[in-house]
Amino acid sequence: MERRKVILGWVGVAITVIIAGFWAYWGAFENFHEGWYSTSVWQNMSMFLFQYLILAIVFVALALIILKWKKIGLVLHLLLGGFSIYFFSGANLVLRLLIIIPFALLGLLYFYGEPRPKKWAYRLIIFVPLIIAVSISVHQGIKVAQRVNDQDFGIRVVQGRETVLAWAPRGPGWPDKGVSWEEAQEICRHLSADGQTIMEEEQNIWRLPAVEEAVHSMMIHGENAGGVWDPATEKATYDRNPDKETPLWDIHSKVIYYWTADNSLTDDSKAYIIVYNGGVFPRAKTNSQDYLSFRAVKKVSAP
Repeated sequence: MERRKVILGWVGVAITVIIAGFWAYWGAFENFHEGWYSTSVWQNMSMFLFQYLILAIVFVALALIILKWKKIGLVLHLLLGGFSIYFFSGANLVLRLLIIIPFALLGLLYFYGEPRPKKWAYRLIIFVPLIIAVSISVHQGIKVAQRVNDQDFGIRVVQGRETVLAWAPRGPGWPDKGVSWEEAQEICRHLSADGQTIMEEEQNIWRLPAVEEAVHSMMIHGENAGGVWDPATEKATYDRNPDKETPLWDIHSKVIYYWTADNSLTDDSKAYIIVYNGGVFPRAKTNSQDYLSFRAVKKVSAP
């Protein structure tokens, strides 16, 4: 019986470490991919802890509680499992498996189990996710700190691989909010020549960039990234990976995706978006999340 309790306890510890480690890994990467855009370090840190690391923290905290107080910990596991069923009712299967099911399972494993020596259970539960989060954050934080920001958010003429485009200034042609593909197209058609005003009549001066133009224009540290678009494989490749930098991106904006003008080759209800790091993916044209927007362009003569 004692041996069985020890085995059950360590199975619970192993599952906690795996799940918390996964969410620490995911949270650290996502924090520096779509987060960490505020000018305030404290706001960035708050977002990191309470948005991107919250699931790792919850699993660690529950394990620590139930190791100390079994009944309280079991009740908390079951309550959070029930809440998750409601909160993540529309989530995909992977998210359900990683969040909903483990609560009840872990609660029972810890309640009937007893990992020994307990001090090593505490150490693994706390330090494995912490080491994962810190190691990834240091590397990603250094990368983010090296981003170029010349603070020029006016019209920018960018020499691409095979084309020269003027990119719209901050304003209606480059909004800092989520916009659907149709809305972006409509704004472009009515945008004034200076890119600052939405006119009543169609102007047809600005437009969304073609996916190939967007790929050819991507930059890293002020130089063209050497992007090439392969429509057959729907993949973009680069000599050097681009980043969220001026002149094309605002490092302090939550927007990390731009719409392009091109429909997906396999589904007309989707259009290609480009990520600041150069990735290209099809997305439903109705999407308008805060991090998905656009930047209008127009052709100009080569400088």
